[in-house]
Amino acid sequence: MTKTIISTPHAPAAIGTYSQAVKVGNQVWLSGQIPLVPETMQLVGEGIEAQVHQVFKNLASVADAAGGTLSDVVKFNVSLTDLGHFSKVNEIMAQYVAEPYPARAAVGVASLPRGALVEIEAVMVLGA
Repeated sequence: MTKTIISTPHAPAAIGTYSQAVKVGNQVWLSGQIPLVPETMQLVGEGIEAQVHQVFKNLASVADAAGGTLSDVVKFNVSLTDLGHFSKVNEIMAQYVAEPYPARAAVGVASLPRGALVEIEAVMVLGA
């Protein structure tokens, strides 16, 4: 098994002991993205809308670096500090992916790094 580490300056640098993504064969596991602006490594804002948009922009940048797009994602895992934001995530997600939608899980969590309101990770299959 050959693992290829995916890294791009167009998404936030890893803030721990992980890679932005790992590719094995035609499968890519994208690490969870929080709404950090890559250039400043600061949260994009306090509102859920701006944060969800930034997370999808970050995921799109990592997907691009791996040779894919968000259309290649087969599964999203969403973590929210307030499940009341779930409908807003749905609304914004529809701006980044089209039907047929990928599989998805959403969970409520007590907190996220840097005080973020949302974190999303993904699994992508290239050439499917």
